[in-house]
Amino acid sequence: MQDLVVVRESGLYCPAGDFYIDPHRPVARALITHGHSDHARAGSQCYIAERSGLSILRHRLGDDARLQGVAYGEKLLFGETRVSFHPAGHVLGSAQIRIEHEGHVTVVSGDYKTVFDPTCVPLEVVACDTFITESTFGLPIYRFPETEKVADEILRWWELCRSNGKIATIFAYSLGKAQRILKTLSLKGEFPAPVYTHQAVEAINELYRQEGVALPQTRLLTAEHKAQTLRQEGALIIAPPGLVEGSFGRRFEGESAFLSGWMQVRGIRRRRALDRGFVVSDHADFQGLIGTIEATGARRVLVTHGSAQALVRFLQERGLEAFDLKDLYSHHEQYAGEE
Repeated sequence: MQDLVVVRESGLYCPAGDFYIDPHRPVARALITHGHSDHARAGSQCYIAERSGLSILRHRLGDDARLQGVAYGEKLLFGETRVSFHPAGHVLGSAQIRIEHEGHVTVVSGDYKTVFDPTCVPLEVVACDTFITESTFGLPIYRFPETEKVADEILRWWELCRSNGKIATIFAYSLGKAQRILKTLSLKGEFPAPVYTHQAVEAINELYRQEGVALPQTRLLTAEHKAQTLRQEGALIIAPPGLVEGSFGRRFEGESAFLSGWMQVRGIRRRRALDRGFVVSDHADFQGLIGTIEATGARRVLVTHGSAQALVRFLQERGLEAFDLKDLYSHHEQYAGEE
């Protein structure tokens, strides 16, 4: 049987339903798994996404984008297919996309994680025949600690910075990870000092709040704020990773930390000249990937992103029909070689 979802020049395409999933070029109909910029790109004629993520898409794509929101589990008909969105546990509004056609079910995972996140709906395992999975952390070395324990480490580090008269700055992705760590830290109790957020982070904070996610109070960091004042307050700053290098770090000289699953590899932290690295990811670790794949009951697994080939070999050794999407479509004209 031909795959329900194939790779074309613009990305993942479902011929039976005539739609794309997270296309990287403009298309007529784009089903979007979530609002990160590598999944939601401008230019398509119509975007369909889970309802709670629409404000994030609007923020990302602009006022002219034509958006349609659907609830988790709501059934849609496209051509000869029946489609529904299901929680992925990645960020607010993130979804897996289930496609049914002639009795065969394919699920496109998008990005997902299996651990608790107080800011979004947890992952729902969706039974299927074919599972298209990400593999960002698809190597056995990636086994992430519980976020609550990492939050304790962050609070101890922040207290040490305060006692030494230093500003503590955490670099975390402005969509998802920043909100998750803010909420997780707040569950430990009242903050000991003010938390300031870069405008890119605070803009997403407001979108989460509008969707009913109760984030703790934060202060927008502006050009008027002086390092000396923040140092005296014992403040914590949360800013996007793109500001790790440059004038921002020099302006608020103190101690810096990066929040990422990649921080499990110490060499990455050293290369970026960071004082600390905290292991928190909005992607599944290796055990999370394997557990989810097995729970779907899929006998055919197509792997994309990250450590695809390593994960494919592991799954094949377990008796599954597994392929790297790049390899599967590398000899087809429609494959553009992106990712």
